[in-house]
Amino acid sequence: MRVRVGATTDVGVVREQNEDAYLVRAPIYAVADGMGGHQGGEVASRLALETLDRRSREDHEVDLRAAVKDANRVVLDRASGDTELAGMGTTLTLLRIEGPRVRLAHVGDSRAYLLRDGDLRQLTDDHTLVNKMVKEGKLTTSEARIHPHRSILTRALGVDGDVEVDVFTVDVDLGDRILLCSDGLTAIVSDEVIRGVLTSQGDPQAACDELVAMANRGGGPDNITVVVLDFAEGQEGEEEPSTPAAAETPAPTPPPERRRRRPSLRGLLLWILLPLIILVGGFLLARAYVNSQWFVGVHEGSVALYRGIPAEVLGFELFTLVERTDLPAAEAAALQPYQDLGEGITADSEEDARDVIEQIEEDLEPPIP
Repeated sequence: MRVRVGATTDVGVVREQNEDAYLVRAPIYAVADGMGGHQGGEVASRLALETLDRRSREDHEVDLRAAVKDANRVVLDRASGDTELAGMGTTLTLLRIEGPRVRLAHVGDSRAYLLRDGDLRQLTDDHTLVNKMVKEGKLTTSEARIHPHRSILTRALGVDGDVEVDVFTVDVDLGDRILLCSDGLTAIVSDEVIRGVLTSQGDPQAACDELVAMANRGGGPDNITVVVLDFAEGQEGEEEPSTPAAAETPAPTPPPERRRRRPSLRGLLLWILLPLIILVGGFLLARAYVNSQWFVGVHEGSVALYRGIPAEVLGFELFTLVERTDLPAAEAAALQPYQDLGEGITADSEEDARDVIEQIEEDLEPPIP
């Protein structure tokens, strides 16, 4: 069976740094979505994939669960030895091709999908707080998709000394297509739209590029990574790159010269005032957006409610303190769902932000004897 592969990773529209990473080295393919801010997420995802790559090259039949646990240890050890990387972690979704089947290992909320005969099926289970709430009947699938806590993970590499890994095998047929992706895609592009692209776009690299472009058109709030594998007729283990060499295109013909006209006074005024109008309008829009945002952060060692976004521009804080609670921030940040408390846990409304605080308070309460 021959495998055709496409892969793309993109920083997105909002983020300044790409903390995603992917591994494409037959027979191992993987996607990792780092977390931890600044350099932490980038280091975590890279370390995890480097560890897997090394283990798979040393032993082509390495036990995937053991390899993932080894990657978890490497990330955790690095974070423990560097204060600037403390709290970093990463998701991991990987597969190994084993003849007519693939074996998958999964931790976190990156995903693997199988497209077969036009039907798209999610193979992995999201290890998130909201997915747990869906399983418990506390949320519907639609509510989970827009829930402010949808990015809070219940499992990740580099967080605990031991990590639970989902490992399972899936049979593949000729014509099957498997998608590996980070949540930068699935948080923005629906499964139905993903199915449409994978069904209509025959080339795996072009399908990757189109999916990333769609996520960016939807706002691109996160890094986006996509790997697509096609299973076609051919010798077992044969891998074919999906992207052909680019065709040469003729140089564009320059337009004919036009006689320049002297600009009118009205035109000059327009060009002078237009940047000012754009600047003022942009400021008002940005101010309205900032005032509509909320997050939970830290103030003087306590959990606090803020209005705005947890950022600074030219030394100006884009947030204001609304309320300081009595909840100890250090104890809350020690719990995995709130490890990003110092950087701010964003919410879509004041009510959602207060729900986060209430949940922190419940989680900090000592168990009833």
